[in-house]
Amino acid sequence: MSQIKERPILFSAPMVRAILEGRKTVTRRAVRAGFNPDDLEGTLSASECRKLYRELPQHFGASYFCPYGQPGDRLWVRETFIDLRGTGVEHRPDPDGPLQRYAYAADCRPGSHSDEARKDFGLKYKPNIHMPRAACRILLEITDVRVERLQDITYEQAAAEGVHRGPLREWCASDEGGACHKYPVPAFRDLWQSVGGNWDANPWVWVVEFKRVTP
Repeated sequence: MSQIKERPILFSAPMVRAILEGRKTVTRRAVRAGFNPDDLEGTLSASECRKLYRELPQHFGASYFCPYGQPGDRLWVRETFIDLRGTGVEHRPDPDGPLQRYAYAADCRPGSHSDEARKDFGLKYKPNIHMPRAACRILLEITDVRVERLQDITYEQAAAEGVHRGPLREWCASDEGGACHKYPVPAFRDLWQSVGGNWDANPWVWVVEFKRVTP
């Protein structure tokens, strides 16, 4: 039996909460610079576009396989965290559970009581890029991968990106405030731009759908 492939993937604290709450089941990541499917012969239809990732190695070399994996592969989530070893601070998320070595920014919203307590103890977060595999608490299995233009996102897909549904049924980029909209696509546009993405450029993106599995 072949071993399941695992790769790390970065998520912000609001998106980690969206995954934990079951609101986020897909992520879009820009295809690296230099890729232009329009260079292929003929005009690509929408269905051809969705299947294009299977043809990428043939036209552009093996490096154009989706860097996040293929269906059946797994992604271990890297998130902003604190390593509590040696700090003397006890961390017991479940009152009846064991002490835990790691704490996560997603569980400690800015300005919350727990965030203020963290500051009182002088604890500082480490960026998600530095989180080791041992600290991972969220494991995702890829269920589908395709390539499409960013602005081709649908209402349902924008909602599945983890944008937040506010108390007035409006859609917001995250659960940490900001502008809200009547529909999820503009909220996803705000989310994309909040991490430095260029919505107007309408880049090609990897669309990676996933489900959460036990770490």
